[in-house]
Amino acid sequence: MAGGRAGVADLRGFGFLNSDPTGLKTALAHQARALGFDCIGITEPGTIESAGKHFLEFIASGGHGDMDWLAAQPERRVDPRGLWRDVRSVIMLGVNYGPDQDPLAILQQRTRAAISVYAQGDDYHDIIKKRLKALARWLVATAPSEVKVFVDTAAVMEKPLAQAAHLGWQGKHTNLVSREFGSWLFLGAIYTTLELPRDGVEIDHCGTCRACLDICPTAAFPAPYKLDARRCISYLTIENKGPIPREFRKSIGNRIYGCDDCLAACPWNKFAQEGREAKLAARDELRAPSLAELSRLDDAAFRALFTKSPVKRIGRDRFLRNVLIAIGNSGEAELAAEALRLLDDASPLVRGAAVWAMGRLMSREEFEAAKASAMGNEHDDSVREEWQSAS
Repeated sequence: MAGGRAGVADLRGFGFLNSDPTGLKTALAHQARALGFDCIGITEPGTIESAGKHFLEFIASGGHGDMDWLAAQPERRVDPRGLWRDVRSVIMLGVNYGPDQDPLAILQQRTRAAISVYAQGDDYHDIIKKRLKALARWLVATAPSEVKVFVDTAAVMEKPLAQAAHLGWQGKHTNLVSREFGSWLFLGAIYTTLELPRDGVEIDHCGTCRACLDICPTAAFPAPYKLDARRCISYLTIENKGPIPREFRKSIGNRIYGCDDCLAACPWNKFAQEGREAKLAARDELRAPSLAELSRLDDAAFRALFTKSPVKRIGRDRFLRNVLIAIGNSGEAELAAEALRLLDDASPLVRGAAVWAMGRLMSREEFEAAKASAMGNEHDDSVREEWQSAS
């Protein structure tokens, strides 16, 4: 990255004083790039009023599903001053994680698992937070002030703030789009008590394009710029803790953690660049892992494979639920044996998904025989419902 080693940007030649906000902003941008950030912008905390209104409408509609944390204390989310009343400037930063191959190509390999691009490397929360803290320390040392840092774990509306800071705009799929990096930016925020020069709001460049809306396998966008998370594959495979609703299972295909379809379809990706942070790059073992091999993971093996990965946070049971849905969609009868083996799993969530996968891959005679042999076991109501539905 420009500027040399992290935390040691050479500031000679800037000649700014603490009383020179423009010079401070220039030096801040230089330091941010030295720490590995790819873009930076600054806005004031009162710029996202309209986004806050849309957010409240989203919550009122129930579109957030079971993500109760989104609905908790909405006043802290719709205005940065609700979270911290002393904030005067919001510094938004982005790290490019552009993939080195087409994220949609894996969807044709039905016996392989599709893991969202952002989750194929190390957890971005850890990487970006360290950089934010380093930049915040530099800022406080350079211009005495108070700061707070956030990476997708607090009541912060990162995408509207990023648009207000000129990093990109929220596209019709509600995600941030950058003219320089396409769909692939991780965001972080620094709130500060300093009054810093603002960047202008980025305008919407979507035009009449509907590519992101039309590609969605589950029709999760009731209208442009509106998302119903309850229909979104990312929500269904990550945030959803129970069985995946039957109406969406076929559409999930082989996506076992998240979905990149609406991001990858954006025409602005023609300007995207491959990410340069090695820790965020895809691990070879997570690019196109075998569904059969993933289905054999016990808890220890699951944790070992996904060390430092965001995938680990959903736990082995939800993960295997997703793998079994993908197995059921594979069309490969040989994989029915993997589902059959998991009928005795300790988790009813896994057992229920195994029943569904078997019903998709086995002949009627094979399925009825498996059902008869399983009836002697004690199953909970949800698993019995799966047997009844698949029969």
